[in-house]
Amino acid sequence: MEAADYEVLSVREQLFHERVRECIISTLLFATLYILCHIALTHFKKPAEFTTADDEDATVNKIALELCTFTLAVALGAVLLLPFSIISNEVLLSLPRNYYIQWLNGSLIHGLWNLVFLFSNLSLIFLMPFAYFFTESEGFAGSKKGVLARVYETVVMLMLLTLLVLGMVWVASAIVDNNKASRESLYDFWEYYLPYLYSCISFLGVLLLLVCTPLGLARMFSVTGKLLVKPRLLEDLEEQLHCSAFEEAALTCRIYNPTSCWLPLDMELLHRQVLALQTQRVLLEKRRKASAWQRNLGYPLAMLCLLVLTGLSVLTVAIHILELLIDEAAMPRGMQGASLGQVSFSKLGSFGAVVQVVLIFYLMVSSVVGFYSSPLFWGLRPRWHDTAMTQIIGNCVCLLVLSSALPVFSRTLGLTRLDLLGDFGRFNWLGNFYIVFLYNAAFAGLTTLCLVKTFTAAVRAELIRAFDCRCRSPVSPGHLGRPSTSDLQLGVGGRKLDTAICCPGLEGCPGVGGPQDLESERVGGIGELSCLHCCII
Repeated sequence: MEAADYEVLSVREQLFHERVRECIISTLLFATLYILCHIALTHFKKPAEFTTADDEDATVNKIALELCTFTLAVALGAVLLLPFSIISNEVLLSLPRNYYIQWLNGSLIHGLWNLVFLFSNLSLIFLMPFAYFFTESEGFAGSKKGVLARVYETVVMLMLLTLLVLGMVWVASAIVDNNKASRESLYDFWEYYLPYLYSCISFLGVLLLLVCTPLGLARMFSVTGKLLVKPRLLEDLEEQLHCSAFEEAALTCRIYNPTSCWLPLDMELLHRQVLALQTQRVLLEKRRKASAWQRNLGYPLAMLCLLVLTGLSVLTVAIHILELLIDEAAMPRGMQGASLGQVSFSKLGSFGAVVQVVLIFYLMVSSVVGFYSSPLFWGLRPRWHDTAMTQIIGNCVCLLVLSSALPVFSRTLGLTRLDLLGDFGRFNWLGNFYIVFLYNAAFAGLTTLCLVKTFTAAVRAELIRAFDCRCRSPVSPGHLGRPSTSDLQLGVGGRKLDTAICCPGLEGCPGVGGPQDLESERVGGIGELSCLHCCII
């Protein structure tokens, strides 16, 4: 062999080794995400659905769970795409010729983007509909029962759904772009139809992020306040513990002495309320035992971090709106020949890249919090060891839609200057100036509105309560008769209870000495009365 042949062979070997290395790295990354997602879904699934007497249903649920695990791993990979690309670019800039990071290159990053795009299409269009129809199928009438019969029915339903979606997308393309060439291009299933369909799904995901993220930014403060222990200046745990113990004693009294009330009692509901109060009391005990560092330093620092991140997010969007008005070059676009490791995507260098990554993760967490806090998706929230299989499928689909739209969402808001790689940069609507500008303006307006509404909610509630107190007439403090309609709405600790009943005899109540323990209390400063012991349901 001549020297030229050796050179060609060495180049081919190098390309082969690079491709094998990229496949191994991609497989290891996805396997890690798959294991993490499988552990998470295992803690949320309902065990009764996987240990049923019918082995067929258990097998179907196990197959559907594996498909959901794959979809959730793809969603997590879509969330990590943009941060991983930004960090990789800064590493390549800092260590351009380091031997130990030769595996990190533009080809690997492009391959990961293309794989996430492919698996997102596969999960949204085929796997998740298959999992849903598979769990709901029973086999065709007259056919032999079994898993195979369910597979046949599911495949038929999936083919019909594919034809329906294909027709809808074709009609939508004809309405939006009445061009014969654009409609005929949809017949190329791989090159045009799937990217166009994914573009429509991504657009819906971006609209969903537009609604959920501002709501989540406002909700993050209250959610963090519930997870952390507040300083004693802002939270009186002793009062909450006394109130919780008092309500638990009152409900226990009602369970052991059900004849002292003239209304029928739901004993099952009472037992559930007692268990909930016991759980609440245990959590309050743990919060009370928190150290002074956690109480006086952890909560203020967490609130300060949330405030800074929220302010940075709004400020970044505002600056991007000004850039759009001044220079149209700030418009998001696809990859046009630029390569990783050439220039930093932030004007502040590595520090700015780290800030970009933190903001992207923060907005993603806020969007998930806002998604599950919205009234429309409130019932979709997963419960610990009590989530049905169909509910898991719905959660995986929603999370995949949100996460796959995150790169487009971040680039549209100007959180990063990294152009979208692979097929993510082929979305036509990203080049529309009016859509991008209106989206940024709507996000800034909704975020400001939600934050103002959240921070002024306490002041507005106090004003409304004070105005309501002045308008209502007080009740004479000697009243201890049959409760009125307003008395039935009173509660202990500011909560609205189902019933409040003044009972004449308390001798059977454990822990209560008799009629002398019957107290009257002004709830909310209004002057109405409430029996504080065995009158609570």
